[in-house]
Amino acid sequence: MAEVGWLGEPGSAVLELPRTPRLVCVEYPGLVRDVGAMLRTLGGEQGVSRIYADPARRLELYFRPKDPYCHPVCANRFPTSTLLLKVKRRTKKKQQLDTKEQIQPEVQFEMEILGTVVTVYKFQGMSDFQYLAMHSGSDEKQTSMYNKVLMLKPEKEEFFNRELPLYIPPPIFSRLDTPIDYFYRPDIQHREGYNNPQVSGENLIGLSRARRPHNAIFVNFDDKEVPAKPLDAAVQTWKKVRTNPVDKKVEEELRKLFEVRPVWSRNAVKANISVHPDKLKLLLPYLAYYMLTGPWRSLWVRFGYDPRKHPEAKIYQVLDFRIRCGMKYGYASNDMPVKAKRSTYNYNLPITVKKPVSHTVSVHDLKQGLGTSSAPGAKKTASSRYKLKESIYIFQEGALPPYRQMFYQLCDLNVERLQKIIHRNDGMESECTERDGWCISKTSDELRDTMSLMIKQIIRSTRPALFSNKRSSEDSEQQLAYESAEDEDDEEEEEEDYKPSDGSENEMETEILDYV
Repeated sequence: MAEVGWLGEPGSAVLELPRTPRLVCVEYPGLVRDVGAMLRTLGGEQGVSRIYADPARRLELYFRPKDPYCHPVCANRFPTSTLLLKVKRRTKKKQQLDTKEQIQPEVQFEMEILGTVVTVYKFQGMSDFQYLAMHSGSDEKQTSMYNKVLMLKPEKEEFFNRELPLYIPPPIFSRLDTPIDYFYRPDIQHREGYNNPQVSGENLIGLSRARRPHNAIFVNFDDKEVPAKPLDAAVQTWKKVRTNPVDKKVEEELRKLFEVRPVWSRNAVKANISVHPDKLKLLLPYLAYYMLTGPWRSLWVRFGYDPRKHPEAKIYQVLDFRIRCGMKYGYASNDMPVKAKRSTYNYNLPITVKKPVSHTVSVHDLKQGLGTSSAPGAKKTASSRYKLKESIYIFQEGALPPYRQMFYQLCDLNVERLQKIIHRNDGMESECTERDGWCISKTSDELRDTMSLMIKQIIRSTRPALFSNKRSSEDSEQQLAYESAEDEDDEEEEEEDYKPSDGSENEMETEILDYV
């Protein structure tokens, strides 16, 4: 502590700067009279510490912390380098000998630097709309319903059987808490005699931007014929961006893949060829058509090849497999070694920091060979820059899938007992159905049960504490057979943005959106 009066220049002082402690500042948007009440609006010291530990979270302030219907005000986190200074002003009055003269009291200041502030939370946004549990009576008077809808203590059965309006507001009303300038433009002044064009579907403003056409051909299971060649627009588009030797090499590699195997998923192609995803969107419609429904749905099929006419094409059928989780399977969702990419419990849009916007790819970038480099040192990395791991499309015994929902082709299930299930009716295929294709009825259900049992055994070996009640493998198989195809709608359908380092996303189900 430095105790000084006026030294040298008025208002100057010399203080020692301590290295610790490092403090966090919250610019509270209100007049604080009770520190305890103020902390409760922020979630208490534990709540503030929890938010501070996660840099992606915003600090929430609830003006009515006991009201579950209260929507918070959010503070943004900023780095800073400021000091917390404590100043005491001491006044010492002097005795007056002569009552006619007024003696100025002696003023001393004691200053101390309590610490350095490295992080500050600032409430810069507007408060969200609020919802109150009120009821309007016939006399237009508002009556509070909090004592009827909130259970503040253990209640009897009558409390739950009362007839009350439902007070279920959305978690948020506004997606943004800061004003946005929409940059409205003035109306265009046309010349005399100008007539507006007729309204059609081409010039209507939709709910979202028009998707860029990639000229893919879609085929349903009920369609009688399959295309033998691509659309002219697809040929022209690919030739327009195929401007360097790397693109021609990628085209030849993909042609060879379709010669060896006429049906491929996009993830399987990415695992065998290193090509930028935006260029692959243009190359696939040039060499194959897309199946929308049936056992080959969401797969790319070579032009001229109809899997419905070839029984040997059953090995290319798709299997929608989802890892089962829940207490009836022996482990909860949080105990899964394969974590969910998205969860409704963690999806807090207004209280999290926005993700960085991905780079927009233009046609000029594609012409320049996006993802490749002419530098000699970059050739080695460019050959495998966008190539994914085999686990993105191949199921192997003893390995967990990378995501909780996977789309496998039957030929990519590299397990002997699974292949025996698939090939049980080899040579006896008589009809190709939309649900089971060339396989025996309910083959997909049996494959899912067997794969779920294998995954459960892997989790049991890695986390034996989760399975306190030991059961035989026969009991587990019976349980899985009984529970097959149950609650499949409860499983998550997940997506993720493209990240080459993570092995890519499981995007087969929504791949059609890129070509609409």
